[in-house]
Amino acid sequence: MSADTDADETQQSSPRLDEGPDPWVGTGLLDADMGPSSALAHLYRGELHRTKLWRERLDRTTNWAVLVLAGLLTWAFSNEANPHYVLLVGNLAVGLFLRIEARRYRAYDSWRSRVRSLQRNVWAPGLDPTRDLANERWREALAEDYARPTLKITTEEAVAHRLRRVYLPLFALLNGAWVLRITAFTGVAWPASASIGGIPGVVVTVVVALLMLGAVVVSVRPRTWHASDELREENLRRDRETEWP
Repeated sequence: MSADTDADETQQSSPRLDEGPDPWVGTGLLDADMGPSSALAHLYRGELHRTKLWRERLDRTTNWAVLVLAGLLTWAFSNEANPHYVLLVGNLAVGLFLRIEARRYRAYDSWRSRVRSLQRNVWAPGLDPTRDLANERWREALAEDYARPTLKITTEEAVAHRLRRVYLPLFALLNGAWVLRITAFTGVAWPASASIGGIPGVVVTVVVALLMLGAVVVSVRPRTWHASDELREENLRRDRETEWP
């Protein structure tokens, strides 16, 4: 009888997942003795640590791009005899760093999505019990993500994000310096000053202009952002129940 009574009490005290917002979601989170919630707290701390590491990897790639850019600009303007196309080669180097950083950003966003899910569905209701859950099926979504981790944003969105935040100004600075180099720091008039070997200067200039225009279009074109809770003044994230988190 005692075992049956304990089982009935446990069943009554445990909230069901299909009853809507969990009234016990914040129980023990802020107590001295956290009890069963300690496992969730350690999970959150581990995800936060992994997000921090990937954030540092993003910063490291940006630092490489800035160092390469500074070296190229210093070398290109140190002597008039130095070829101007080295700055154009710099576009390839910075573009490679952009590609690497976009891949890292996609991984970073996947870990950050888990952190934001816990913050919105556990810590926020735990601190304010009157707050509804951001996603009533957050447990299923988080469990599925642990069972089958997936990238949640496309490569194009990741590239656009890093262009807007870092790389579009770097490309603008690099190509602006190239324009200055072929116009003000050479004894040959444009477009001849922009030529590379047998490639006419007009063709080189048009290619550079098209590449810059393409970068601008990718970075600023209207889109629905799927990156999880980016700090933006405008809410551009699609409001769907099936979307993460």
